[in-house]
Amino acid sequence: MKTPIFVIQKHDASNLHYDFRLEVEGVLKSWAVPKGPSTDPRDKRLAMPTDDHPLDYADFEGVIPEGEYGAGTVLIWDRGPYRLIEEDDDTPSMAEQLKRGHAKFWLEGKKLAGGYALTRTGSGDDERWLLVKMDDDKADARRNPISTEPESVASGRSLKAIAEER
Repeated sequence: MKTPIFVIQKHDASNLHYDFRLEVEGVLKSWAVPKGPSTDPRDKRLAMPTDDHPLDYADFEGVIPEGEYGAGTVLIWDRGPYRLIEEDDDTPSMAEQLKRGHAKFWLEGKKLAGGYALTRTGSGDDERWLLVKMDDDKADARRNPISTEPESVASGRSLKAIAEER
């Protein structure tokens, strides 16, 4: 079985945010994270669900034209494989964990690594999630990759450089 991937795209649309995406059942399940992910377990980051995206969108870096959904500049801020944090032989699939409203997974990215959890806090039109770094050996309250590592892991470019190449 192929190892599923995650991607975090820094997206300068109407508001700068980070699109956190997990490969689940052949699509990228997606959340907009306004402040971006943290490496500090004390931080609870709001994650608003967005439309699923096709898997090939994980490689998209560029400018979405004005008038189109998500118009703005996108860079691949981080990516890599992820795996479920299995607690026993009966650990539910990622799809089932998300359906239940709580998922735990281990990221192996260039900027983010270790355990993370997504927890649903509302439902229907008020559906919201929290993205939280688990307290493990990859946690680091002093590190802030959002501000110290803003460039693309795919191209090394900044949002400004990508926007200027249009």
